[in-house]
Amino acid sequence: MNNCPIFLIYISPFFRGEVKCLVAFELKKGKFKPADAGQLNFYLNVLDDKVKLQQENSSIGIVLCKEKNNTVVEFAIKSFDKAMGVATYKTSKQTPMQMKGIFPDTDELVKLLE
Repeated sequence: MNNCPIFLIYISPFFRGEVKCLVAFELKKGKFKPADAGQLNFYLNVLDDKVKLQQENSSIGIVLCKEKNNTVVEFAIKSFDKAMGVATYKTSKQTPMQMKGIFPDTDELVKLLE
């Protein structure tokens, strides 16, 4: 399956200024598909109904994928009332210089997963 989720969903509290909401990230291995917007909308409905606190704003959803077509994205998310977006990512075998020391290296990750 080309578009299986790598990491199904990550929920992050976002409390900066007046935003105060949960943010759901969904990472996809392949190209964005319109069905991904429906899946993300489902997650946001669950978050808002079951996890969000009364004083928090509605959740925001972001799909991260290898490729996207902006026209497809626009039509896919157009009629949803939830805040959502789609962005692309690039992979690399090398850690960018500005990230070295911030994230664990490969050996450290292996030890953490054992």
